[in-house]
Amino acid sequence: MMRIGLLGCGNIGHIIARHAEGFEISAVYDKVFSKAQEIAKICHGQPYETFESFISADVDLVVEAASVSAVKVYAGLVLSHKKDIVIMSVGALADPVFREDLRETARREGQKVYIPSGAIFGLDNLKIGRISPITKLLLRTTKSPKSLGIDTRSRQKIFSGKANECIKAYPKNVNVSVAMSLAAGQDADVELWVDPAVDRNVHELFIEGAFGETYIKVTNVQSPDNPATSYLAALSVLSLIKDLNNPFVIGT
Repeated sequence: MMRIGLLGCGNIGHIIARHAEGFEISAVYDKVFSKAQEIAKICHGQPYETFESFISADVDLVVEAASVSAVKVYAGLVLSHKKDIVIMSVGALADPVFREDLRETARREGQKVYIPSGAIFGLDNLKIGRISPITKLLLRTTKSPKSLGIDTRSRQKIFSGKANECIKAYPKNVNVSVAMSLAAGQDADVELWVDPAVDRNVHELFIEGAFGETYIKVTNVQSPDNPATSYLAALSVLSLIKDLNNPFVIGT
């Protein structure tokens, strides 16, 4: 059975711990040790007080569910300890220097970096953009003013530009655009809207190319214990983990 090390013990970590079927969470780490202890009770794993002891544990794969800053601090170290990693906080990879350093580390160590689909559908087929150019790659995200700390009574566009620019201005809100860019091999265009009429995050994907065109709309249900987290994003991590041992590979 695959042994997982869980890095980060917030809402997504709790969802993973509660659905640990077909794999074992054997090591748990968070900078706040009490959080690691809490999740360890759910999944019957071993909580660790230091990253050094955590990364030395007998695990096959580390799942990052912490933050962009945690990815930048720990991802390279995970790979250097001969362990694959799943990165949830994909916004960290918007930094081209860090991304290429991590790619080189993974290649040198013979390890893999996995990026789940997160809060959208259709990420797998965006990879055709590396073969046949995509002429339009646009993400339009609409959120409530409250979720962005904005006071408005009308629908407003607060950002229009490239994904690597948007992640700098709104680092906690556009992981999806970075994932799209990485999948397609080109920087996605992003529109970020606030709308007092919505109470859920809405992601609209507009893609055109030699293949034709497509439109995908995803309205995310919030995670039960944390309105800031998409439940779909948490479920996508579980799907990725469970498929790693599946002899059938489904999807592009």
